Formats: sequence, C-alpha cells, structure tokens
Amino acid sequence: MSRPYLTRTTHNCAGATRRDFLRLGLTAAGGGLGFTDLMRARAANAAELPTTGVSMSRPINCIMVWLDGGPSHYESFDPKPDAPSEIRGEFGTIPTNVPGVHFSDCVPHLAKVMDKMTVVRSICHKDPNHGAGNHYLMTGSPTPVPVGCGAFVTFHPSFGSVVSYERGVKSGLPAYMSLPSITRSGGPNFLGAQHAPFVIGGDPNAKGFKVRDVVLPTEISDARGLARRELRTSLDRMKRFHDAVADDPAVSFDTFYGQAVDLIGSQPAQEAFDIQREDEKTRDLYGRNNLGQQMLLARRLVEVGVSFVTVHYGGWDHHRQIFKTCKGEFMQKFDQGMAALLTDLDRRGLLESTLVVALGEFGRTPKINKDGGRDHWPGAMSVLFAGAGVPRGGVIGATDPKGYYASDDVHSPEDFANTLYTKLGINPHQVLHTNTGRPIQLVNGGSPIAPLFA
Repeated sequence: MSRPYLTRTTHNCAGATRRDFLRLGLTAAGGGLGFTDLMRARAANAAELPTTGVSMSRPINCIMVWLDGGPSHYESFDPKPDAPSEIRGEFGTIPTNVPGVHFSDCVPHLAKVMDKMTVVRSICHKDPNHGAGNHYLMTGSPTPVPVGCGAFVTFHPSFGSVVSYERGVKSGLPAYMSLPSITRSGGPNFLGAQHAPFVIGGDPNAKGFKVRDVVLPTEISDARGLARRELRTSLDRMKRFHDAVADDPAVSFDTFYGQAVDLIGSQPAQEAFDIQREDEKTRDLYGRNNLGQQMLLARRLVEVGVSFVTVHYGGWDHHRQIFKTCKGEFMQKFDQGMAALLTDLDRRGLLESTLVVALGEFGRTPKINKDGGRDHWPGAMSVLFAGAGVPRGGVIGATDPKGYYASDDVHSPEDFANTLYTKLGINPHQVLHTNTGRPIQLVNGGSPIAPLFA
C-alpha cells in the first residue's frame, strides 16, 4: 500500500514550513497515512496507550469543515449593517428563513437553511497567529508559550485523533479521515501515528476519481486480487521449521495488509468511496466542484460509520480584496456545498446522528485595511453548529455593535472543545498519558456551551 502523504492545498500568509510540522507533531509519522500504514502503527502502539472508550448506544459522528486562514464573521454570519462603511464593508444583509436572523448576502444558500443549524457568534481567544489559532481550535488547547531551553513542551492531539483513540477501527474503516489534506494541527501528536487521519486526496469532482489505497489497480481484477490474497493466506499457515520453531517473519502473512484488503473487499466501504454511484441530482445539489464533492464524500463516509471527517477548505486569509473574493466562486462553493450538506443529511435522517461544525482559527479585523482586506482578529468569530441534538434556528451570543469583540454569552475554544467531545460521548476532562507516562488533561477547563444541548 501507499506511503504517508500530504495533498497540496492553499496556504495562509504564514505558510506551513517543515518546522511547523515537526513542532506540532505532523511529521510523516504523524501526518495522513495510507490504510495499511495506519493498521501497522495502531498495532505497534496498542500496548502504550490503553483505550478509554465511552460506551454509547448510538454513537454520534462528526463532520468538521475547517476554513483555514480565518473566515470573516462580517462576510458570513454576523454582518453589521449599521456600522460605518469602513467596518461594514461592501455587502448588505439578507434575512434567513428564521425570523429576525440575518446573514451577509454572501451566503444566500446558508440563509435558506438557517432552520437546520445554530450559529455561535461569541467564541473568541487572544492569539492572532495562524499556527497557534489553528492548534487552539483544532485541539481545544492553547499552544504552549515559548519556554526556556530544556523545558518539556507537549502539544495536544487533534479532535479527530482523539476520536480515533477512543473508537478505533470500525467495520474495517479508520475512525478519522480528512479531505483533501491534513490540517496544520490535525495530527495525533503523542497519541501516535496510528491515530493520524486517513487522507483522501485528489478531486472527487474529477472524472474517474478513485480513493487512493482502497481500490485494486485496474490491471488486477477482483478475482486475481482475491487469488493473491488466498495465496498469501496459505503461505501464512506454513512453518519453515517444526512447530517448536516460531514463524519466520519473512513468510508470515502481513495482518495489516490483510485488513487493508478487507477494506478493499468491503462492499459498503467501496460504495461509500465510489462517488460516481451517487444520484446526479444530489451531486448537482452540492455543486460540481472540488469542495462540493468533498462535502458529499464526507456525508457518504459518516453514513457508513466513519466517526470523524474533516473537510479542509483553505484560502480564508483575506488580507487583500476580500470583497472581490467573496463575490466570486470561492465563497459560492462554500455557501452551496455547506447548505447542501445540511439539507442532505437532514433528508436522509442522518443529521441527528451527525455533528456538523464549520469554523477557522479566528475572525477578521473590524476595519478594512489599505489593500481592501481584513487582517487576523481573534476577538470575535462565528462558528456554525448543526445536528446531534443542536437546536435548530438559533443564534447564541453576540458581538458589540461594530463587531470588535464577543460581548454577550462569551465562549472560549475550551468551551468549543467541551461541546464537541460531549456531543461525541467523550469525557473532555479525562487524563491521557504520553508515551513517556506524562499525564495530560484532554481539555483544561471550560464547559459545554449549554444552549447547544437545550
């Protein structure tokens, strides 16, 4: 099977250097892995970190749409039509299908499905840096501050990796998948590479799209592939010496290769990965573009039991020409695809068992800069929640009249993490242990956002 890989994606102004990946635990060993690599890593590390799963009669799965770079709350869910033009910007507002709630007119499709979601307008923190903000909102833990030489610093695992740690492989499917790439802080850190995401790269909108690592090469027929597996299984039963002698590793069947072949041979899994099987009208609903079809594929994955799927949509670091960008295809793809995801999950009866969240690392500055853009602003951001018992048609919290700061029912990234883990049936305050035995609290403080459980 394939080696670990990352798919190229849009970078923000900070870029993403090799040092970033090393510092945040996202080296090749902790990045997105092929399925066989995940199985090997899981077995190799199984004895180091005992599973502390929570028994759930009806597990909740999660789709996280990560808007890398920091989306503007003004040009989405928290417009300020009465603010001065240098804050208000070029866009107006439109009513949603929930009376009294207005969005920016950049997101007309989402305005029509407001009755399926709740927006929290009052999440904030104090770190304006991409790397630190990404880590905070992808893990629920702030990035450790720089410390003196020789001090020990531990970064936290991502939400998806914790879910993988809690739930493990289910029906042959990894618990954590990411499309089309892994986010900067989307790795497992001290949990180990076995809890890295399985990355589904490429463009699902492309003709003949196939998911890497889970389909047989075209030159090998199904029958031939199964015959090869049977041959290896037979070899596994052989002993080079007498029964008293241990199996020769050179002959022993690779269990993890076998698990990967099980995935290849699983009809439900293959149908989920094969987006070409989807109804044409449904594909059109999401939009015939890379993001829309990635969101559709995410729905197909949770439908067959994948616990946590991240859809990574970069390019939100709008220091320049934010209004031109939001008028174009960039925002249109998100608006249509996100609205379609909520609509499709709901009509299939999946929304109540799927938590959907959409967010980035922070919001954008109130004042428009000299280049017609907005800069980094952690003082206020809007986060979309839907499904898994989240009340429909609600708005939680508020920013001040000009949108500078969260001012009512204010919440932290720790509160966000508590909410996500609690919805998924995971104890957010449990203590994990690094591979050196150091205790680490999963989320240090905070509490679930109560109205999301009403």
